[in-house]
Amino acid sequence: MLAKKRGRPATGRGKTIGVRCHNSMLESIDESRRSEPSLPTRAKAIRLLVEQALSKGAARRPSKEAARKASKLAARELEKIGVESQPGANLQQRKRTLIRGPKEFREIRADLPKTKS
Repeated sequence: MLAKKRGRPATGRGKTIGVRCHNSMLESIDESRRSEPSLPTRAKAIRLLVEQALSKGAARRPSKEAARKASKLAARELEKIGVESQPGANLQQRKRTLIRGPKEFREIRADLPKTKS
């Protein structure tokens, strides 16, 4: 006969990490878990919140094809509003500048890779 193991039953083979949270963050986590119908444990609620945040982060990154399509669409729209009144070489540079946006905003965009300073 097998002896009964002592302690909590195993919940999985994931890596255990320790996280220090301030009271305000714990209150927010507890508020979030109370909104769930099953009232998950605090640890499970944290795992759910991390999974949600990671999935949202992945959804924000457009593919290269989507970026290319958006660039073409923006160029078409710029032509409609009269950007084409500029000379040829200047026109391409002006379109590129308008599509990319102001330098100050490019630095804070999350969907673009960070530039080296």
